[in-house]
Amino acid sequence: MIENKAVKSARAEEVVCLLKKEYPDSKCSLNYSNPHELLVATILSAQCTDHRVNQVLPGLFKTYPSVKDFALSDLNKLSQAIHSCGYHNQKAKSIQGSSLVIMNDHGGKVPQIMEELVKLPGVGRKTANCILGECHRVPSLVVDTHMIRVMNLLQFATSKDPKKIELELMEIFNKQDWVKLTHMVIDHGRAVCIARRPQCDQCILQDLCPSVLR
Repeated sequence: MIENKAVKSARAEEVVCLLKKEYPDSKCSLNYSNPHELLVATILSAQCTDHRVNQVLPGLFKTYPSVKDFALSDLNKLSQAIHSCGYHNQKAKSIQGSSLVIMNDHGGKVPQIMEELVKLPGVGRKTANCILGECHRVPSLVVDTHMIRVMNLLQFATSKDPKKIELELMEIFNKQDWVKLTHMVIDHGRAVCIARRPQCDQCILQDLCPSVLR
């Protein structure tokens, strides 16, 4: 059955309500103490688990405690320091490059608007939305693999393209829920709505999900 926007939004509100009950403590699983540390952590998290990234971060931030330290770092040494996170050469270039732009063009402060964030090397909408939502309390949706999968199964999204999904979800979900929704869906995707083997019989959303396996 095709839902109109009002019906879909009402179902979305029910989904949020159930997720809040199931995951009341959902939050960003990356460890950070300031916007630049979150920027670094998010770059490292691409194609890597948050658990592995969190293991690397303490030593990394001890070696490079400031934006300037990352900006002026030896690229080979930085690459080796993040080797276990995968794609270390490219990630090192992104971290050093974005830090250099932040130091030279933004007075050492991570930008607070999307247009400036996505100009930083290695920073796309996913990383930018993460920083905006976590550090600046700007309503934003981080569309990762879990969000893509879960939102398509719930038929709130009709695309695999992260930006298109982001725009679709913004039309359906209440703005004040966007940041929390991101973390709850990630938790749900890891625990229940698992790729290739979703645990539909254990899912709190089964009565609201058109894709549920009966």
